[in-house]
Amino acid sequence: MAKKESFAVIGLGQFGASLCESLVDAGQEVLAIDVNEEVVNEYADRVMRAVIADAHDEDALRDLDIGHFDHVYISIGQNIEASIMATLIAKELGAPDIICRAENANHARVLEKIGANQVVRPEHDLAKRLVFQQLNPSVVDYVQLSKETTLAEVNINNPKFFGKTLDELDFRNRYNVNVIIIVSADEQVNQMPQAEDVIQPHDKITVVGELKAIRHLNDIVG
Repeated sequence: MAKKESFAVIGLGQFGASLCESLVDAGQEVLAIDVNEEVVNEYADRVMRAVIADAHDEDALRDLDIGHFDHVYISIGQNIEASIMATLIAKELGAPDIICRAENANHARVLEKIGANQVVRPEHDLAKRLVFQQLNPSVVDYVQLSKETTLAEVNINNPKFFGKTLDELDFRNRYNVNVIIIVSADEQVNQMPQAEDVIQPHDKITVVGELKAIRHLNDIVG
C-alpha cells in the first residue's frame, strides 16, 4: 500500500466524488469539502471528514488548515470564479501541491498562472487519450511526464525486431527513445534490460522519449 498522505478535495461533483472514492480505496486520509449540505452528508461516512464550506471563504479554508494538507484537489465544476478563488486561497495558505480541474483552455491557463501545480481537463484529456491510442494501436498505454517527455508501453509486432538484442536494435540512436522495461508475452518482467537482452515475438517494451518519437516508433513496430 502507498504511504499515507493527507488530501483535501474541494468540490464534490462527479470528478471530485471519483477522486474521494479512489483515494479512500487507496487507504488515504481525505477531507471532502462542498458548499452543498446534501452532497457533504452523502460523503460523511466515506471519508475521514466531510465539511460544508464555501470555496470563496478564506477564513473557512484557513480554519480547515488547507495549507497543511499534502495535496489539495480543487475539482469545482462550472463555477470558474470559485475554482480560481479556491486556488488562490490554497496557494496563499501554503498548500504545497494544488491540482485543479479546468473547464476549458483559458481556465487552465489562469489556474497555471496563479499557482496550480497541475491542471487537468478530464473530458479533454480522455478524448486526447482515446484518439492517440486509436491512431497508435501498438501503444498499449502511455503517461505524459512533462511537455517534453512521455512514458509509453509499446507492443512489438514487427518480425524485423524479433530475435535481436537491444544493442543491435539501438533504440536510443535510431528511434530517440530509451527502453526501461521489457515484458514478455508470458508476462515475465525485465525491469533492468541490458544491451544483450533479446526482443522476443510480441514483447511489450516500456520506453521514455518525446511523443513524436514514440509515434514514429509505433509506425515501425506495429
